[in-house]
Amino acid sequence: MPPTLFSALPLGGDVVLPNRIVVSPMCQYVAVDGSASDWHLVHLGQLAASGAGLLMVEATHVEARGRITQGCLGLYSDANEAALQRVVDWVRAWAPATKLGIQIGHAGRKGSAQRPWKGGGPLGATDAPDTPWTCVAPSAIAFDATGPGVGFVTGGASVPAPTAKWHTPVALDRAGLDAIKQAFVAATTRAARLGFDVLELHGAHGYLLHQFLSPLSNRRDDDYGGTADKRRRFPLEVFEACRAVWPRERALGVRLSAIDWVEGGVTIEDTIATAMALKALGCDFIDVSSGGAVPTAKIAFGPGYQVPFAARVRQEAGIKTWAVGIITEPQQAEQIVASGQADCTALARSFLADPRWGWNAARTLGAQLPPLPTPYHRAGTILQFKPQPAAKAAE
Repeated sequence: MPPTLFSALPLGGDVVLPNRIVVSPMCQYVAVDGSASDWHLVHLGQLAASGAGLLMVEATHVEARGRITQGCLGLYSDANEAALQRVVDWVRAWAPATKLGIQIGHAGRKGSAQRPWKGGGPLGATDAPDTPWTCVAPSAIAFDATGPGVGFVTGGASVPAPTAKWHTPVALDRAGLDAIKQAFVAATTRAARLGFDVLELHGAHGYLLHQFLSPLSNRRDDDYGGTADKRRRFPLEVFEACRAVWPRERALGVRLSAIDWVEGGVTIEDTIATAMALKALGCDFIDVSSGGAVPTAKIAFGPGYQVPFAARVRQEAGIKTWAVGIITEPQQAEQIVASGQADCTALARSFLADPRWGWNAARTLGAQLPPLPTPYHRAGTILQFKPQPAAKAAE
């Protein structure tokens, strides 16, 4: 039997993935006024030829103030749409077997931030030409009210902690909620017009929809805060509005943070209930991640550390799931899907390190090679040979 990782998966609607490998959305922070650049054409172009069954475009924001940084991708203008159309057209022409998806979201209180290689903290007055803006959130609570937090490590080098403090967001009123819901609908309509096969709403990593779900960031006392049912109301309303305009023959899912890794935050039981509610509204899959709500979370990082969350959501909510989080080896990915812990494995950094990860996984597992772009057909004569174990050193 062929490896499960390289078996087809009906994901939702009429969308059938040719294999269970997904290239996760990966922010690049090099857009210009929300529009994709030449970098995106090259970056996504090479990943479309990676052997993955589905390529997801990075977090793409539904309004300008909903971006994380000034360099984040958007889908809120005709210019944004035209720039992405160029990328979509290239992928369709040269990697027609690869399904193409996009993740849309809103940063909420985690917006107005520096690019990671500049520290990743809140933008300050001295960070020109990237200037700060006013953020919105469920409640007027800063991402980190105690200070700027710690510095980042990027490219092997330590970046000092930012000096600016995180901005206190404006709590959304009724008009603000309606405007953001309509921004999600408008971006969904643009994504459908662009021809994406899969749409994912970003409800994880401490961004706006997750901010509503988490009691750590949602302190409202109206119909959108308090109990778990009230906290999930706005994300469910946004999903339902997007489902109404997203074509039924295409797949629609949500990324959720399964737990907040902080006492008093979102629990796996909360997430299972949210997944069940989303499924009832027509959700096809849940992309199961974790964390991001607050900077003080103590996350137990390790290979496959989030896979058990995907397994529980899949089993208890009865919905397809993607497993994410330090999945690096083909045998590891195969074990996850073959054992029924998740329906797909979604990899990010592994594809940055090896843009042909899907080809090499097929070679390692003895599966039939995914379709290669026509100019690369000659590579098949090499890839058909399974890697040999390294020779033992002479004693």
